[in-house]
Amino acid sequence: MPKLEVYDPAMCCATGVCGPQVDATLVRFAADVKWLQGEGVEVRRYGLSQNPSAYVENPVVRGALTEAGESALPLTLVDGGIVAMGVYPTRDQLADWLGLSALGSSLFTPAVAELVAIGASIACNCQSCLRYHLKAAGALGVSTADIARAVEQGAKVKDAPHQAIMRLATRLLQSDGGAPAVASVGTGSEAVGD
Repeated sequence: MPKLEVYDPAMCCATGVCGPQVDATLVRFAADVKWLQGEGVEVRRYGLSQNPSAYVENPVVRGALTEAGESALPLTLVDGGIVAMGVYPTRDQLADWLGLSALGSSLFTPAVAELVAIGASIACNCQSCLRYHLKAAGALGVSTADIARAVEQGAKVKDAPHQAIMRLATRLLQSDGGAPAVASVGTGSEAVGD
């Protein structure tokens, strides 16, 4: 399996995904790196602020910085050779360079996982879960509109059993003679398919 190395520009932390104004490109790239690691790719990421010696010790990186200065960063290498300079590559580019053909086989990205978790939090009334997953989705750059759709979907899932039991109760209360059909409650056969 090829090795990916990323030499980031100076940032406040190792990934740049922090602070009140998070760059969406850095969030996307962090998700792409996580995806690559899940695919078994060895990824090494170096921060200029955190590990400046890595930039000097690698002759390819040192040469790119000598030639282009800091505009060479971020610098992406695959198996020691430069594949991108001055920009963070897309997932498609990374997959191509690393020989990964399964790029389009899964839509289940970290952002999608957080949206699913938000819907599940609503469906099961878990307040601490909701708080956690809202924060995690925000850190991944998920839009408020997408989060609202996940909340709405979770509410629909939660409400479906309630609506089904209310329809059954209405049917049972409207049975012949106007009296509740108490004998049929609890058989479960009426609720099938609701």
